[in-house]
Amino acid sequence: MSTDKLISQRLSKIAPSATLAITQKVRTLKAEGKDVIGLGAGEPDFDTPDHIKQAAIDAIAAGKTKYTNVDGIPELKQAICDKFARDNDLAYTPGQINVSPGGKAVLYNALVATLDPGDEVIIPTPCWVSYPDMVKLAGGVPVMAQPDPEFKLTPVTLDRLITPKTRWLILNSPSNPTGTAYNRDELLGLAEVLRKYPHVWILTDDIYEHLVYDRFEFTTLAYVAPDLWERTLTMNGVSKAYAMTGWRIGYAGAPRPLIGAMAKVMGQTTSNPSSISQWAAVAALNGPHDFLAERNTIFKERRDFVVDRLNAIEGISCPNPDGAFYVFPEISGLLGRKFKTDIEFSTALIDEVHVGVVPGTAFYAPDHIRISYASGMDELKQACDRIADFCKPLV
Repeated sequence: MSTDKLISQRLSKIAPSATLAITQKVRTLKAEGKDVIGLGAGEPDFDTPDHIKQAAIDAIAAGKTKYTNVDGIPELKQAICDKFARDNDLAYTPGQINVSPGGKAVLYNALVATLDPGDEVIIPTPCWVSYPDMVKLAGGVPVMAQPDPEFKLTPVTLDRLITPKTRWLILNSPSNPTGTAYNRDELLGLAEVLRKYPHVWILTDDIYEHLVYDRFEFTTLAYVAPDLWERTLTMNGVSKAYAMTGWRIGYAGAPRPLIGAMAKVMGQTTSNPSSISQWAAVAALNGPHDFLAERNTIFKERRDFVVDRLNAIEGISCPNPDGAFYVFPEISGLLGRKFKTDIEFSTALIDEVHVGVVPGTAFYAPDHIRISYASGMDELKQACDRIADFCKPLV
């Protein structure tokens, strides 16, 4: 059988992850001995805290290396319930909790469990690269919502996009790639629209919850609009705040029927997340959190530095984000002479001066680039110097 007939039509419509592609190119160039700086990955440069690593070591020593319940051990589900109560004032029981092998798996399991062919999912743009393709893989139709100038979905736009086929709204705050976050009043405005359409569920991706700056007060939709709790999946994970990207633990709270359906999907696909990673996640959620404030201070210093340096470059306009660890500058002032698109710009940036960024087109926002400042200050300074020199001939 030829490969063109082997691969499904559904998969043929899916693009490879742009962020993973940039990360792999950076690794390849480094392996070749090139002095390359990768600012494309959504991964903190901090190490996993020692008490979390020790919990994993202790779990191995205790022989906790067997299969577990498909969607999470009881101890971790209880820790997640406690976290939701402590941080978000949300009440869940362990039976309303899903633990999956990574935040991406939580989202995919929910979509596969709920979407029928033709069901629509509203996704505000710019958006994380994987949302639309996961919807397509699950048989749904992504409906890309254009944001206001501050990269936020407005109630007017949301109301216009909802149809009888709409199954989900995905809301990511703080956002990847922009770092934009919705405040309480903005969430209440969206909730007012959603109350009119009881067939629409809400998937809130709160993975960057603990990474907010300038006294921004994070809150989530199920809290500000408790009447929508019954049709909200509140998703989170340990990867970003706890620097546990490789441990692959994501989790969510939702009504029991949805949690049960997601577990059914896992039972025939991944089965349980790593037992060792689950015990490490228990330690993360139940343990000390003082390091979060310390790391946020460092992230804010990096953000401020990068925003200032980029805005000093003629042709670049860079907003100051509320959270996460990305900036999303507009580069339209640099396009037109040598490079026509953000893709051409980003490709040349890594090829010519060895700085890896992700083109905005990957996030459904052409004429932008995403830069991660989850790197050390020395690397960020070098990268900004290279970007500035690269941009000089373009204006």
